[in-house]
Amino acid sequence: MKISIIGAGIGGLTLGNILKQQNLYFTIYESAPEIKPVGAGIMMAVNAMQIFEKLDLKEKIENAGNKIHGIFITDEKLKTISTTNVLALEKKYNSCNVAIYRSDLQNILAENLGFENIKLDYNLNKIDKKKNYHLKFENGSEIESRIVFGADGIHSKVRNQILESGIIRNAGQKCWRGLVDFDLPEQYFHHALEIWGKGKRFGFVKLSENRVYWYALINDKNFTENIDLTETLRDFDPLVLQILEATKPENIILNDIIDLAPIPKWFSENLCLIGDAAHATTPNMGQGACQSIEDAYVIGKLLEKNKDFNSVFKEFQKIRRKKVDYIVDTSWKIGKLSHWENGNSIRNFLMRSVPESINQKMIEKILQLEM
Repeated sequence: MKISIIGAGIGGLTLGNILKQQNLYFTIYESAPEIKPVGAGIMMAVNAMQIFEKLDLKEKIENAGNKIHGIFITDEKLKTISTTNVLALEKKYNSCNVAIYRSDLQNILAENLGFENIKLDYNLNKIDKKKNYHLKFENGSEIESRIVFGADGIHSKVRNQILESGIIRNAGQKCWRGLVDFDLPEQYFHHALEIWGKGKRFGFVKLSENRVYWYALINDKNFTENIDLTETLRDFDPLVLQILEATKPENIILNDIIDLAPIPKWFSENLCLIGDAAHATTPNMGQGACQSIEDAYVIGKLLEKNKDFNSVFKEFQKIRRKKVDYIVDTSWKIGKLSHWENGNSIRNFLMRSVPESINQKMIEKILQLEM
């Protein structure tokens, strides 16, 4: 039984590790010629870290990254708007958030499952369903596979060609992501901050000794090709401007913020989508990659009891649907709320008035595993 995973992102690599744990034979096909650090930094939340513990990878990931014990939303002058009681959650789930360089995480996952199970420079061109699936790649290779997992992201060719569904939505925001060597004040060594201004945001987190990952967002209507980000964020705390000025232009990437409108089905006969291919979300809750890891985990738990892939795929969507739909919807709303251009003082006041118990309840809903 040949199993093919299309895409060596975090979801595809986690799924490979889980299949390996169950002694199932698989091959991962990745379009890139190497595993590259797309997106620079990433936060692995408590839900993902619980799964990595089950794969005996938690300690390795913690050592490669930086433990984050506090997550704060602030105004332009770093006055707290909202906070998450992370320590209580760490104790409950015996895991903590970890900020890590994305390629370091991918390499840990790839090394653990074995590089011999990953084929690089295999960009899927066409997938056809006959008795089995026939996969044609741009490098001229063709393979036949009985089971296919589409872990190939929001622009999934597997989804587009087999399920023929998926509307990509643009949130109307531009996002810069950067990586810089910078000495943060000690108070931010183990805290992640997201700063909300008028129609713009800035976030930063320490990844390792002196490596800092940051991101900045503005509304599309305020974007021009020659925009000066430092000037745009001039009304933010001086620390923000120092981080920006220390960053080399070649260490910055720019993207649109997009997600995937919910699709009716994530699976077809002997084929299943996971992660962004099935339910891509905006990054406002830090759960995109974490939810792909949860997908892989739930598929693994179901396969422990039942090796009928088609019934597993049906049950997988039934289990996961409600949670990912909630995250996609809530993340979209948070993105809109955070980019108000008027009435920000009222917004901030109302957010500060929300009881911590309500905020904690929402966070726990996300962090609790479904199996």
